Amino acid sequence: MSDSAEDFASGAKHRQPTTQSSRIDVYAPAEIAALVEKGGVRKAQLPVLQILILGMLGGAFIAFGAMAYTVVITGSTLGFGPTRLMGGVAFSLGLILVLIGGAELFTGNTLIVMAWASRRISLVQLLRNWALTLVANAVGAFGCVALVYLSGVLTLNEGAVAKTAAAIAATKSGLDFTSSFFLGILCNVLVCLAVWLSFACRDVASKILAIVFPISAFVALGFEHSVANLYLLPIGDLAAGRAIDIGAMLRNLVPVTLGNIIGGGGLVALVYWAAYLRPGTR
Repeated sequence: MSDSAEDFASGAKHRQPTTQSSRIDVYAPAEIAALVEKGGVRKAQLPVLQILILGMLGGAFIAFGAMAYTVVITGSTLGFGPTRLMGGVAFSLGLILVLIGGAELFTGNTLIVMAWASRRISLVQLLRNWALTLVANAVGAFGCVALVYLSGVLTLNEGAVAKTAAAIAATKSGLDFTSSFFLGILCNVLVCLAVWLSFACRDVASKILAIVFPISAFVALGFEHSVANLYLLPIGDLAAGRAIDIGAMLRNLVPVTLGNIIGGGGLVALVYWAAYLRPGTR
């Protein structure tokens, strides 16, 4: 695992706990904030090749979660809410692989805003990480689209999985700009909170449990995740027997990506920075 991945996935070991509560159980929020800030600095300084390799893994890992989600909800008779919750638990696989296995994920990397707000990295470094990570995530997700299509996974359950994939893509493509934008904000609030909560944990099992609930919630609520959509939209087009509609993808991805940045970078990273890291609070 890279130094950056250690900071954002299991970065707790980089700093000794300083409070009685953290020695007994979990890391305190102020300690988490310091770890996330430190991790942001390390991520911003990663070499290009390392970002691209880990970014491709991140896109593939999220695609695996989206694959599991698609299969799990296919043919479910549990009802609307329970089915979506069950699908959300399956989708959690993606972020678990990212945080425990080690990868670069654009949506989680919006937390690097904390390091930027503390003036420990420049705006150019921040944008460099985001751009490289997003491109690499797309490559990893598109690679999984090709593999799933060629593997025959879409034919499972007499082709029912293909119908589910096509329906998911159609729903996402039908969203207007405003809805996509705000669904993107809400999504990355929960994704970044899942990352944040994982920092509080001192063992792998606890980290996994901390990840599952926020991710299950965002999936069950129908929020929009830019990297997941890099898999779900093209595989849905292929499942429906048509060419990938790049225009439709962009109409979804542009507002969702902007919303993800505001949700994670603004409503999580900057809020916690103001609470724990701004001048006068340390």
